[in-house]
Amino acid sequence: MRRLIALVCLTTLVCLAAFRATASDLGGMLPMLKQGGYVLVLRHVATDDGQKDVYPFVFDDMKKQRQLSEEGRKVAREMGAAMKTLGVPLGQIYTSKLNRAVETGALVSGKGTTAVTELTDSSAGIASNMTNPKGGNIKIRNAIQSLVNKAPASGTNNVLVTHKTNITDAFGKDFSDVKEGEILIYKPDPSGPPTFVGRVKANEWTAQASSLKP
Repeated sequence: MRRLIALVCLTTLVCLAAFRATASDLGGMLPMLKQGGYVLVLRHVATDDGQKDVYPFVFDDMKKQRQLSEEGRKVAREMGAAMKTLGVPLGQIYTSKLNRAVETGALVSGKGTTAVTELTDSSAGIASNMTNPKGGNIKIRNAIQSLVNKAPASGTNNVLVTHKTNITDAFGKDFSDVKEGEILIYKPDPSGPPTFVGRVKANEWTAQASSLKP
């Protein structure tokens, strides 16, 4: 019995270690990302703390929204350049309607974006106030998970640029520590909720790309 318990414990520890490696090892995830078929959920990059949003949101007036900081723009460009260097193909870019998310998506991808309501900051009451037992917004959760489960075009990875509140609504409070510029990687699953693959912070992309240089 003791041997059986020890074996179970060892197996559990090995599995947990493998999960932790998968959740943080960009190098280990790159071969999959290069083939496409994944969805990258990105919290917009750093913003100017001196600016404030005006509620309700006014999407066509930049003076009434918090914008990206110059450092945030720099980080977004560097992430995009790193992904290109690493051979990570990007497909559709969906963003929040707020300009900081739209600009993040454009700077990272270098292409046009599609703004959708369900990715827009849910803390301002964009969706209904129905909540699930974990504290997430049910309407936002279902809408974002549906977007994440939308299969990218062959050989590409879709990107969803959104906000911290939407990420926790969609995937739970375990992700309440998501950083600006951090990406959560998911594999669409047409038969159920999307499968979580790993988390990658903004500077990890550039570090990985730099490691390839001679």
